Amino acid sequence: MTNGQSRKVGVIGYGLAGRVFHAPLIDATPGLDVAAIVTSDPLRASQARRDFPDAQVSGEVDAVLAGAGRVDLVVVATPNESHIPLGLRAVESGLPVVVDKPLAATVADGRRLVERAQEAGVMVTVFQNRRWDSDFLTLRRLIAQGRLGRIHRYESRFERWIPQLREGSWRENPDPAKAGGLLYDLGAHLIDQALVLFGSVISVYAELDRRRPGSIVDDDVFVALTHAGGVRSHLWASALAPQLGPRFRVLGDQAGYTSYGLDPQEMQLAAGLRPGSPEWGRQAPERDGILGVAGDNKTVPSLPGAYQDFYSVLTVALDGGAPPPVDPWNSVAVLEIIEAAQRSAANHIVVSMSPDGGSPR
Repeated sequence: MTNGQSRKVGVIGYGLAGRVFHAPLIDATPGLDVAAIVTSDPLRASQARRDFPDAQVSGEVDAVLAGAGRVDLVVVATPNESHIPLGLRAVESGLPVVVDKPLAATVADGRRLVERAQEAGVMVTVFQNRRWDSDFLTLRRLIAQGRLGRIHRYESRFERWIPQLREGSWRENPDPAKAGGLLYDLGAHLIDQALVLFGSVISVYAELDRRRPGSIVDDDVFVALTHAGGVRSHLWASALAPQLGPRFRVLGDQAGYTSYGLDPQEMQLAAGLRPGSPEWGRQAPERDGILGVAGDNKTVPSLPGAYQDFYSVLTVALDGGAPPPVDPWNSVAVLEIIEAAQRSAANHIVVSMSPDGGSPR
């Protein structure tokens, strides 16, 4: 759209993903307007009307896919099992669509949506927002600058202390269609980041455990990836970590890089802070990473996080001036590794990947 008008965006789902992430980031992006919100929950509908009084709030998906209320872009921010059905409905309506991660519960379903979108000539992309974390952007720049030399080991963690089960959450649901558990929830981010940094994977080993009393989904996860280029990625996610390990520990033949703590943008969004604020995306200085070798380390100031860049790039892509912010085939590759990790853990084996599998495109 190049006539100066803003695109109307329909956000389907107004839970954590829709309310805290997507709607505020869309609202902060020039050229995009939150025009419609779909939620069947009365409390969330009331919240949506308070947050976006000019938006159409409805309990019906058809309200944003057709008729006078038709939008220009659809965002699927609903529970995992509805990602593919809603994504397909958007594609069949000829509407570009953003799907929250994970793209799907299975590789087959993820491929089905991406292939159908390609056949229809409709853009599909996936909200892999952790590519724009402060610490990840900083690490990516250090690697591009060659500051670590040739990297041989990459360690990445999303660890939390949540000893009590979250009753009613999809994250605690063992139904495979709901893609619950930490491998799908946080593992989708960890694997995506590793693929972005180091490319295709030739083998996968995983340990998927249930550590909390009464847990029926994986809540303590370890995944080891061997990349075609020789880097070994060791990835951890846990809900039962009373002491947190480093967020990143990356070892090269010239230097290492270690950082602690989580990117601040989720907490900032939940607190009402928005892109453009002076504090937006900035880590506390005491959480800046350390670069160097034993006895000769220095602090590296973190780049500010930039979740808003996902939607900024998307607006350019919709005008034909750039590829989508996340190629959906990247997210299919993530699902390939998730399924390989499940096979590895179930059978206590290392799973070999095909040369073109588990690779971002």
